[in-house]
Amino acid sequence: MKRALDAVGAVMALVALAPLLLVIALLVAVRLGRPVLFRQDRPGLHGATFTIVKFRTMREPCEAEGVVSDADRLTAFGCWLRSTSLDELPSLWNVLVGEMSFVGPRPSLCRYLDLYTPEQHRRHDVRPGLTGLAQIRGRNALPWPDRLRADLEYVDTRSLALDARILLRTVGVVLRREGITTPGHATSETFTGTSA
Repeated sequence: MKRALDAVGAVMALVALAPLLLVIALLVAVRLGRPVLFRQDRPGLHGATFTIVKFRTMREPCEAEGVVSDADRLTAFGCWLRSTSLDELPSLWNVLVGEMSFVGPRPSLCRYLDLYTPEQHRRHDVRPGLTGLAQIRGRNALPWPDRLRADLEYVDTRSLALDARILLRTVGVVLRREGITTPGHATSETFTGTSA
């Protein structure tokens, strides 16, 4: 049932948001150049790798100009895209093809896989989501141990009713632009492992 709802919802969202997607794509092309889309491999269901798609928010690295860190590469326009979560809209494609769900643990980086404890690996027992419990509890401002505990809580208590509550609360979090970055970091703090 959840997969069917994800597919139908993704189709409806992509159709309804097509004009907005086009406008954002044009703005990214003008402000940041090409490619318009950012693609990166992420671990999905059961740890299988898929390619997440987002709008690009950073300039390309350029050592000659000293533009190498995320803080250097993230532009004001990119910050705005992230703060409004508009950069995530292309990920609706990942939902449509079954690589992601509307709700589930956010897909992290592949290099983090070896740092998870066996318990934390259970976050991959479900499809990763556009939003999840960790996102409504603090997003990137939430410390990593708390994020991972929230992911596992979702895995253990997931239901369509819980998904509905998370989606509704996500709207408020996005509108208030809460937890966009980790304090002291341009984006999110790097995960270095935990014994939790």
